[in-house]
Amino acid sequence: MRHTGALQRSAVAMTPQFRTALVYLVAAALWIWFSDQALNALVNSQTELTFLQSLKGWLFVLATALALYWMIGRDLRRMEAVNRMLLNGHEQSLRVLVSAMDIRHKETGDHSERVMRMAVGLAKRVGVQGKPLHDLTFGALLHDIGKLALPDAILIKPGKLDGEEMAQMRRHPQIGYDLLQRVDFLRAAVDIPYGHHERWDGGGYPQGLRGEAIPLAARIFSVVDVWDALITARVYKPAWPEAEVLDYLRDVAGSQLDPGLVELFLENYGELKALGRMAEVS
Repeated sequence: MRHTGALQRSAVAMTPQFRTALVYLVAAALWIWFSDQALNALVNSQTELTFLQSLKGWLFVLATALALYWMIGRDLRRMEAVNRMLLNGHEQSLRVLVSAMDIRHKETGDHSERVMRMAVGLAKRVGVQGKPLHDLTFGALLHDIGKLALPDAILIKPGKLDGEEMAQMRRHPQIGYDLLQRVDFLRAAVDIPYGHHERWDGGGYPQGLRGEAIPLAARIFSVVDVWDALITARVYKPAWPEAEVLDYLRDVAGSQLDPGLVELFLENYGELKALGRMAEVS
């Protein structure tokens, strides 16, 4: 027990904070001692000695401030590097989860990665940047996270869902919201999982939001998601011809989808489509 206690005290004594404080105290003591000895030996005038003592003190304060600036900057850079590593680790874990979800849902061509890339591309053209863009990225990846709680009989049913099955399907935005609220770094990413089935005319679910009351991230993603749902084959339908998909987007602009975002999507369609293709080859 004594040996264990000694090891614990030794560990505390070797913490970075203790080492930094110890170095500071030793350096300060040595500076004060040797500088005082040097000044007393070299200066005879009391007035000059007082002035040099003050100057010495200010030099010490300046040197300490520069040292603290460097040390704090170094520690902040280390923290930023650790945060980047954590963020990359979170994103890699989420991508693995999303890939498993796509496989379970029998999605094709890396659906979640594709719509995420296209949604981010459209969001940048709207002017979204910084943390909102970061949250949109995670939200797009996890847009169907709530479907994890639904049975395969509903998710991969080849035919049309009946009334009871559709009611269960419509629970997945709320389930996704509840799941993401349990994870601190994903709480701000709920707009898309919770709101991408809302409609511009107020006829969507789960909240029946209308127009710009629907979060911007959800409105952006809805345009991309509708396009992807139609242009790719699903277990319950074949792929639509591209021209018919684009005509459909024009038709539902102002009812199902934000008309301004549909217009922007179509104006940049070639570039956004190319972003989606990048997901299939990465």
